[in-house]
Amino acid sequence: MGDFFNPEKGIWTWLSTMVDVCGLSILWTFLCLPVVTAGPATAALYYTVVKCVRGRESGAFGYYLRSFRQNFKTGFPAGLIALAVSAALLYGHFIVRWYGTRVGSLPYLLYVAYYFALILPAGVLCWLFPLLGRFEYTVGGLFRTALQLTIAHLPSTVVVVLLMAQTAQFCIREWWPVLFMPVTATLLISLFFERIFQKHSPEPAPEDGME
Repeated sequence: MGDFFNPEKGIWTWLSTMVDVCGLSILWTFLCLPVVTAGPATAALYYTVVKCVRGRESGAFGYYLRSFRQNFKTGFPAGLIALAVSAALLYGHFIVRWYGTRVGSLPYLLYVAYYFALILPAGVLCWLFPLLGRFEYTVGGLFRTALQLTIAHLPSTVVVVLLMAQTAQFCIREWWPVLFMPVTATLLISLFFERIFQKHSPEPAPEDGME
C-alpha cells in the first residue's frame, strides 16, 4: 500500500503524465489562438515535451511559460514568416489541386510534382521551432539551420512532414484530438529530432539555463 500512495510511483506517475499531456496540449492551443504567437508557443511545447514528458521532470507548466517568454523575441518574427510561407503554400495547393482535376496527363503531373516540391519548405517549417526550443538562434540563423537539416536528413524530414500533415487533418476534422495530439505528435517528432540534435551538437543545449 505504501507504493500506492507514493506520488512518484504507479498510477500517480501515469496520472501526472496524462495531466501534462492534456494540459500542455490545451495551453499550446490557447497560446496559438492569436496565430501570430504560434512560433514561440510551438518552440516552448517542443522544449517542455523533451524536458518533462520524455525527461520525466516535474514543473511542466513552469518550464513551458519560461520557454515561451525566452523564445518570443526570435519566435515571433520567425512565426510570422512561417505563417506567410504556409499561407502561400496552402494557396498554391488549392490552385494545383483544382488544376490537377482537369482532363489530361499534364495537369495531374503538375499536381504530383507540386506535392514532391512541398517537402522542402514543409520540412523547413517542421524543423524551425524544435530547433528554437532547444537552441538559441537569430531569425536568419534559425531558417538557415532548418534548411540545412531538412536536406541533410531528408528521410526523417519526410516522415515528420507526413506525421504533421496527418495530425493537422485529424485535429481539423474533429475537436477532441486537440486535448492530446499536440503533445503526442511533438513526442513522436522528438524521437527523430533529438538523436539528430545530439549528433550535430555535442555541446549541452541551452535548456540548462532555463532551470
